[in-house]
Amino acid sequence: MSQGYQKRDRAIVDYQLWQTPDQGEGALQDWLRGPAPGSLEPGSYFACAGAAQTFGCFAERPWPQLLSEAIDLPALNLGIAGAGPALFRQAPYLELLRNARFVVFQVMSGRSADNSQFTSGGRERLRLADGRTLGADQAWSELLQRDLGRGSNPIWRGLKNRWLAAFGRREVRRIIQETRDNWVAEFTSLIDEVARPSTLLWFSKRTPAHRVRLHSLEAVFGAFPQLVDEQMVEAVARHTEHYVECVTSRGSPQPLTTPVKPNDANTGEPDDQVWTENTYYPSPEMHEDASTALQDTAQAMLRASQSPADR
Repeated sequence: MSQGYQKRDRAIVDYQLWQTPDQGEGALQDWLRGPAPGSLEPGSYFACAGAAQTFGCFAERPWPQLLSEAIDLPALNLGIAGAGPALFRQAPYLELLRNARFVVFQVMSGRSADNSQFTSGGRERLRLADGRTLGADQAWSELLQRDLGRGSNPIWRGLKNRWLAAFGRREVRRIIQETRDNWVAEFTSLIDEVARPSTLLWFSKRTPAHRVRLHSLEAVFGAFPQLVDEQMVEAVARHTEHYVECVTSRGSPQPLTTPVKPNDANTGEPDDQVWTENTYYPSPEMHEDASTALQDTAQAMLRASQSPADR
């Protein structure tokens, strides 16, 4: 997906994509956002684990790079499109995180967690029980609308949808809770397995408060990080030494210097769709706000942490 981002956004920003040098069994296959740290020796960098908001779509200098410059320590940007915490429990990522001086974990979306209906592998491409693989939005939309049948009368479907949202959809409610529980379990296990000084970063246009409603996909998910609420954040934050909250929309929507076709990234948008502004990903100003919010905590972790090489 990183290569898809570069294809889509090539006229706006060079993401300086690179791959880790280990090409052995279990090697990291994803292309990472640059600049690459000068060394991957234990303790020579700090790591940032997250999704596109950490990668920094449409941002010349994402928050990991800005934070690196502020504390004078190279950053390993492990921002992977659509990532959930389960992705980083895989061996190549886990080794990189364990060798970091400290780790900043971005609060990632809940739609990249497993449940009894979908298997994610820690990404937003979900495998359904019938063998199909769909994007998270399409898979959850099917689940939410399964009880509406095939009726074509829009007024009747709308009334039925509202009634079911208020009084029905017990199975949907169960799957939402199952997904949230799995997300918390995967995230806390990840942090405990990494076992490095760490911060949980909430980076969003909204606060962690979120009440799921069942009349539309947007009402189920909420804004990024989708499906996540304050109880989930509190449960995960108990496993990190620090928690930083950055709620900002400064500079958003971001005008794009060159229009882009989102489908160039193979993310499923219509082929004729064109973006002239960035409304979803954090703006450059938002990245500045995240870096500023993290600086004191990062300095404290840097002072208190022992390099993995010295353990």
